[in-house]
Amino acid sequence: MSPPTSLYKTLFLSLPNTRRFNSIPSSPTTQTLQDSIRTAIETKNFHQILHLLSSSKCPKPPHKIPENPFSFLSSFPQPLQTQIIDEILQSFIPLRPRSLPFPAYSLLLSYTLQKSPISLPLSLAVLQSTLRSGCPPALQTRLSLSVAWLDCRRSGHRKSVAQILSEVRAIGYSPDRTTCNYLLSSLCAVDELAEAVAILRDMRGAGCEPDSESYGAVIAAACEARRTDAAAELVREMVAELRLTPRQGTVVRIVAAMRANREVLRAAEMVEFLEREGCGVGFQSHEMVVEGCLERKEFVAAGKAVMEMAGRGFIPYIHVRQKVVEGLTVIGERDLASAVRRKLAELSS
Repeated sequence: MSPPTSLYKTLFLSLPNTRRFNSIPSSPTTQTLQDSIRTAIETKNFHQILHLLSSSKCPKPPHKIPENPFSFLSSFPQPLQTQIIDEILQSFIPLRPRSLPFPAYSLLLSYTLQKSPISLPLSLAVLQSTLRSGCPPALQTRLSLSVAWLDCRRSGHRKSVAQILSEVRAIGYSPDRTTCNYLLSSLCAVDELAEAVAILRDMRGAGCEPDSESYGAVIAAACEARRTDAAAELVREMVAELRLTPRQGTVVRIVAAMRANREVLRAAEMVEFLEREGCGVGFQSHEMVVEGCLERKEFVAAGKAVMEMAGRGFIPYIHVRQKVVEGLTVIGERDLASAVRRKLAELSS
C-alpha cells in the first residue's frame, strides 16, 4: 500500500536543501529540475516528470553533465526508494507510445546502478521497463550493470543467482527472458563467461526459461575465447535437455572455433549430433567442416562429411570436392572416393 501524501511531504521536507549542501555546484537548471521532480513525486503527479525532462535544457558535451535529477532519493530509506520508483514505473505502463517515458527510465536506471549492490533488484526492474519501451539503454549500461551484478555476487553479500532474481520478484517484478538475455550479453561483453553460464543455468529456477538467444549469446562468447569445450557442452545442453534449436549463426561460430583450434573431427561430430537431433545444419557449417578436414589431411573424415552434405541436398564447391576425391585416391580409399563421386553425380542429375 502506498504511503499517504502527507508522509511524502514530511520525508521530503526533512531532506537537506540540495542547493545548500551539494559539494559540487550545480547549474540553476539542474536545481530547478530536481526541485520540480521532487514536487511531482511528493504530489504523485508522476506524468509531470516526463514533461519536466522534455522541457529541461541540459548542457551538452563538452560542458559538465548535470547531476542526476533523481539523486535526492538517496536520502530516503531503501524500502521507500523502491516504493517510490515502483510507483513511477507503474504510472508509465499505460502511456503510449511506450517509448515516451524513456528519458525517465534512463535516468532512473543510471541512478539505481550507481547504488549497487543494494539496489540491483530495483535496477533490474527499471531495466525491464526500459527494454519494454522499445528503446535500447545507453551504451554504458552494459558495463554498469555488469559491475553491479558482480559486486552483488562477489562482495560481502555473496548472493546466489537465484537469490538476486527472487529479490526482483519480491518487489513485484518477474524477471523475463529479455531482461535476462540483456544481462547475459552484458556479462559476456566484459569476459565474464563463467558468470553468464551460472545465470543461464539458474534462469529456469527463477521461472524464466532460456531460449536460443540466451544460449547463443553465451556460446558466441565461448567461441570468441576459443573455449570450445564450454561451447560444445552448452550446445548439447540446449539441444538434448531443453529441445532448443541453435540458430545457424551459432552453429557457424562453434564450427569455426573448432576449426581454428584444429579440432575438425569434433566439429564434424558436432554437426552429426545436431543433424541426428533434428536441428538442420546449413551449407556454410557443412562446408567449413569439409574444408577443415582437408586442411588437416583428414581425407576419410572429409569424404564422410561430403556424403553427409549430399544427403542433406548440399553440393560442395567444385574445388573442394575435387580435393576430397583426389585425397581419398592418394591414400588408397578408392571405394569411398567412388561413393562420393556417385553421390554427387546423383545430386547433379
